[in-house]
Amino acid sequence: MDQDLDASEYEIIVVDDARSLETHQQVEAMARACELKPEFADMVVPEPDRTDPAQHRGGPRFRYVAVQGSHGPAAARNRGWRVASCPIIAFTDDDCIPHRGWLRAGVDAFRDGVVGVGGRVLVPIPERPTDYERDVARLERGEFVTANCFYRRDALSAVGGFDERFQLAWREDSDVFFRILKSGARLERSDDAVVIHPVRLSTWGVSLRQQRKNLYNALLYKKHPRLYRERIQRPPWRYYRIVAAMLVALAGAAGRRRGLMLGGVLAWAILTGRLCAERLSGSSAAPTHVTEVVATSALIPLLAVFWRVWGAIKYRVFFL
Repeated sequence: MDQDLDASEYEIIVVDDARSLETHQQVEAMARACELKPEFADMVVPEPDRTDPAQHRGGPRFRYVAVQGSHGPAAARNRGWRVASCPIIAFTDDDCIPHRGWLRAGVDAFRDGVVGVGGRVLVPIPERPTDYERDVARLERGEFVTANCFYRRDALSAVGGFDERFQLAWREDSDVFFRILKSGARLERSDDAVVIHPVRLSTWGVSLRQQRKNLYNALLYKKHPRLYRERIQRPPWRYYRIVAAMLVALAGAAGRRRGLMLGGVLAWAILTGRLCAERLSGSSAAPTHVTEVVATSALIPLLAVFWRVWGAIKYRVFFL
C-alpha cells in the first residue's frame, strides 16, 4: 500500500476470514515484493505487540491473521484491530484503493479529543449505470463505513468492538458508529482521506440476494431505534403496499371473488410498475439489464418484507 507516511509509522494487517491458502500465499508474495517479512498468525490471534512501530525500519510491519471461530466482517475486523500495536486503527476493504494521502489525512484529523474520523468513499460508475452499480454508489453518502474510517483503539475497546452477530457486510459499521456516537465521544469527517471503491462484477439477480441484508436492519433497529430512523431508513411503505396488493389478489382468487382478485392484481401491477420505472430511470438501457430489472422488481418487495419480518422475529423487535 503506497502511502506518503513514513513506512515506520504504520502497520498493515491483513485479516483472512476464509483462512485461504491462496490469500496466505498472496500476502507472502506482496510482502516479498515490498521487501518485508510478514508475521503470520494462522492458528491463534496473538496478543497485541506494543513495540513502537518506529523500531521496524525498512518498511511497515506486515501482519496476516487468519480468523478462528466466528466469521463474517464484524468478526474479522475485531481480530484485526485487537492485534494492532498502533493507537489509531484505519479500516478499509479488500476491494478498495486508498489514495496515497489517505492515512496522513485521516491521522491529521485526530485532534482536540477526536476519537473517530470518517473518510470519503468514491465509487466510479458509468454515466448510465446498472441498478446494482447505482446501489453500490450510495456508499458515497454513508457515514463511517468501514471501507474508509478511523477509530482510536481505546474507543473501540470501550464499546466492545464490532457486534459479531452482524455476519454480512451490512450495518456492523453503523452499529459501532452509533455506539461511539451515543457515548458522547467526538467524531469528525475528513474529505481528504479518500478511498476508491470500484464496483465488483455481479451476477444476474444480485438485487434479490441483497434483500437478506434486511435481517441486520432489524438488529440495528433493535439496538438503536431512534438513530436508525433518523439516519438510516424509514419503513419501506411501498414494499408493504405491493405485498398487501399481492395478498389481496391471492385472497380474491382463493375465495373466488373475481372483483377483489382483479383489484389486487391491478394495484400490484401499478405499484410494481412504478418501482420498476424508478429503477430503470437514468440507468443502463442494455436489454439484459432491463430484463433483469423487470424480473427482479416483481420479487424484491416480497423478499424484502420476508427478511424484515424474519429479522423482527429473530431479534424480537417490532420492526417495519
